[in-house]
Amino acid sequence: MRSALIKVYKVVHTWAGIVAGLGLFICFYAGAFTVFKDTLARWATPPGERASSRPRSSAELHALVTTTLAQHPEVAEEFTLTLEAAPALAPSPMSWHRSEGGEDHDVLSERQFHATLQASGASVVTEGHPSKVGEFIDVLHRVVGLPFDTEVGRVLTGVISLLYALALLSGLVIVLPSLVKDFFALRVSKGLKRWWMDAHNVVGIASLPFHLLIAITAAVFGLHDIIYDVQDQLIHGGTLRSGFRPAAGDVRSAPTPDPTTMLPPAELLARARAAAPLLEPHSLQYVKVATPRALVRVWGHDPAALSPRALGGFVALDPYTGKVQSADFLPGQMSAPVTLISSFFALHFGTFGGPPVKWIYFLLALSGAWLFYSGNVLWVETRRKKARAAGELPVQRRDVRIMAAITVGICLGCVSGISFTLVLAKWLGSHVADVRVFHQYGYYAVFFASIGYALARGAARASIDLLWGAALFTLAIPLTTLVGWLVPGLGPWATLDGLGVDLTALVGAFCFAWMARATSRRAHTGPQDSVWSLGAPAASPGLEASVPKEWAT
Repeated sequence: MRSALIKVYKVVHTWAGIVAGLGLFICFYAGAFTVFKDTLARWATPPGERASSRPRSSAELHALVTTTLAQHPEVAEEFTLTLEAAPALAPSPMSWHRSEGGEDHDVLSERQFHATLQASGASVVTEGHPSKVGEFIDVLHRVVGLPFDTEVGRVLTGVISLLYALALLSGLVIVLPSLVKDFFALRVSKGLKRWWMDAHNVVGIASLPFHLLIAITAAVFGLHDIIYDVQDQLIHGGTLRSGFRPAAGDVRSAPTPDPTTMLPPAELLARARAAAPLLEPHSLQYVKVATPRALVRVWGHDPAALSPRALGGFVALDPYTGKVQSADFLPGQMSAPVTLISSFFALHFGTFGGPPVKWIYFLLALSGAWLFYSGNVLWVETRRKKARAAGELPVQRRDVRIMAAITVGICLGCVSGISFTLVLAKWLGSHVADVRVFHQYGYYAVFFASIGYALARGAARASIDLLWGAALFTLAIPLTTLVGWLVPGLGPWATLDGLGVDLTALVGAFCFAWMARATSRRAHTGPQDSVWSLGAPAASPGLEASVPKEWAT
């Protein structure tokens, strides 16, 4: 009975992992970069789009806000003041975003504008073009690499996350009987397949809490609209959304406020610090300031407390009186239910613990991507037909060859595509106003070309060539910055605050080159009865090789 149950769990683990694994590779590999997406955005934004001429005094900031609102009343709907202590990707601290018709979460369709106060006292509004390469990679992470950021993609991510959780739990059941004996065992002497299995188990068990956390939170993020709709019908009787609308007479009878009478930013910051002495503010988000429901959120970080969002936490104030309207999302002062909900965001995005936690999340995400890749490799190796005693090499099953090629193409296509789109950010950033479309076309051109190449040449040849391609694309990241140092007028630029990106890419390039050499050695000297061997029969690819003899009978 026990062995039969383990067998069932093996089937569940295998197929849940196969169905979700390749999409999860993209989620995790792109997610590793998303941890540092603000750093990537600063690295990829031309110096001309950086903060340069900020008003220094509170009076100048207040004059900038009131003058801009007088000349452009539509800005009163929502805008942000970025404080001087925070790095901003706009020449002025006052900026706002307008959507071009995308969905609510489609940040790539947003356009950024900013206002600058002239010596004459007039406000000049211009459009900014900060790099969105970090946001683009984040979209890949959120919609499993699909070329559109829609609700369908996010729901698909939620479903894949549920399969991910199922694969984790079933895998845990499989290894439990031999967990103590085999946990740190890497049995190289028993064959390469056994080593891959041991390494897969060690990485999976060692990072299991992280993976369970990501699986649960990603499922909630992807399926939250469906969850809310079910909750509305079963619990609230269809009245849940009405609770978020103002009751009749709440604000309609109140007079429309005059934005020129808002408190200066310095006074609002003083009120925020009085409510939260440990808060380190970085921006003020003004919302509907020309209506009776006006508020300003003072965003900041508290290094000693949990932050509910990637931006940190906030205290909501009345911009006219300075009265605290809400401290529900203030780090260190959140209620137990809000802290519980906020912990999902903080734990998923790693918005706690500062840079050390970010680097831990980065490495865990990369190890997670390897986990899904190795799972597919094990599926392929488990179905390998071994050479007969007479030495005749068998032709591997068609589905096995195709799965091996697709695994190589999708995984290495994602790696090369992300590196290529980062390179494009610097080569085109100074010449093209909106690089967003080039990020999309560049990434997907490399991605689909890699898949096509893997299917055409087969997994063995493609894995070597595409790893070298990944190494070259990744090496091009620091080389592009080097060109910026040596030839400043050519297009790319170089700044010290992006040095970490270049050094990390350099290490990554050497790692891919090492893997390419190891893969080449395995393809030339490893067992020939394998889809990973260049000596295998009908190795040209995945799609054209002849079918096995037994299928023809």
